[in-house]
Amino acid sequence: MPEALNSDEYDATQLPDYLRLYYKRLFPHKQFYRWLSYNLSEDGIFTHREFSFTMQDDIYIRYLSFENQSEMEKEICSKIPHKIDIGAVFNIRPKNHRSNPNIKPMQRELVFDIDLTDYDNVRTCCNEANICNKCWKFMAVACKVIDIALRDDFGFEHILWVFSGRRGIHCWICDKTARHLDSKGRGAIADYLQVSMSGGENSVAKVTLYDKQHHSIRRARSIIEPLFNEIIIEDQNAFGSATGTERLLKMVPDENCRKELQNLFSNTMADSKSIWSTFVGYFESLRVKSQLKPKLRHIIEEVQLAMLYPRLDINVSKGTNHLLKAPFCVHPKTGKICVPFNPNLATKFDPTTVPKVNLLLKEIDTFDQKNTDATETPEDKASRVKDFKKTSMFKATVIFEEFIRKLEQSTKAQAITVSDKRMEF
Repeated sequence: MPEALNSDEYDATQLPDYLRLYYKRLFPHKQFYRWLSYNLSEDGIFTHREFSFTMQDDIYIRYLSFENQSEMEKEICSKIPHKIDIGAVFNIRPKNHRSNPNIKPMQRELVFDIDLTDYDNVRTCCNEANICNKCWKFMAVACKVIDIALRDDFGFEHILWVFSGRRGIHCWICDKTARHLDSKGRGAIADYLQVSMSGGENSVAKVTLYDKQHHSIRRARSIIEPLFNEIIIEDQNAFGSATGTERLLKMVPDENCRKELQNLFSNTMADSKSIWSTFVGYFESLRVKSQLKPKLRHIIEEVQLAMLYPRLDINVSKGTNHLLKAPFCVHPKTGKICVPFNPNLATKFDPTTVPKVNLLLKEIDTFDQKNTDATETPEDKASRVKDFKKTSMFKATVIFEEFIRKLEQSTKAQAITVSDKRMEF
């Protein structure tokens, strides 16, 4: 690796040079193709897929499509895109869209995009594009709530979770039934996975719960409530400022209660633990006295859901023609790889230690230097350790490989079932 690139610090100006080596030595072209070809189980499933490249200076190249893995790999390595986006599978090859105005999407993975900036009104440890282990917990909760709902309530099995490279997560549902959903079906699932909130971007989000709650809400509560104190009270100290207590009061849909709470807060220590304890104690006392109004019956749970329930970008999920950044892209601002992660271990995922492209290339160099043998034959070199196994990206690659292996088993089983049905007579 050139000396200019051999640094522990990521330098965004060197991104084209990093990417040239990364796409050649580390990007999982073979697994990428295996994923998106789905065992070639349907006509045109890979050849009619749209890819989009974002080049230097934000130049976009849309409606790219490839015949096979070799052509895709050749284009990626020659064009060296700063970002790769994946779109829908169309009724024609996207590269021929100019000659056919009737191009339309036929299928596309159901996707969800969750961004930490949507939590900026409740997280205090970071803001905007910054991220730390404390605010990652919002993403871990979102992942757990959404993943279990997708599997248990809809029966989806092939779900890929990917760190976005900066401050969010992407979810790809790749089951055939999910890929063939129309916009109405996608919207219905997306709406199902939301709680009913009032309030906009610049106001306080409010959740309304009723006595008879859907099992998905009860399940979400069972995930969120045990973590509320740790995340909101301890980590974020969300009510430890005048702005925080004001936001909490605005969630109470009763003017008299707000005034009484405000008086109580003025005599309470200005820390989240004390404020929250006072808040909970106030409504518990009303409950004991049978003075709690029906609309306030679930106020504690409503606040917890409003602050911790997943905040989805619904428009990303509803459309079949929406582009989403591909796994294993390099985020141009951070240099971090968009790595897949295990949803069952989301709480242990550390966004601050995600592999950076410059360090990955350095890891390869370090490994090669330690394991160089002057007497090595060409045959020995050909059989030596693969580059990704020399790096900290190895774990993410294994997760991706395991996801693809299960997906391929499923598509093969489906193909056998279809074949058997055709032979019945």
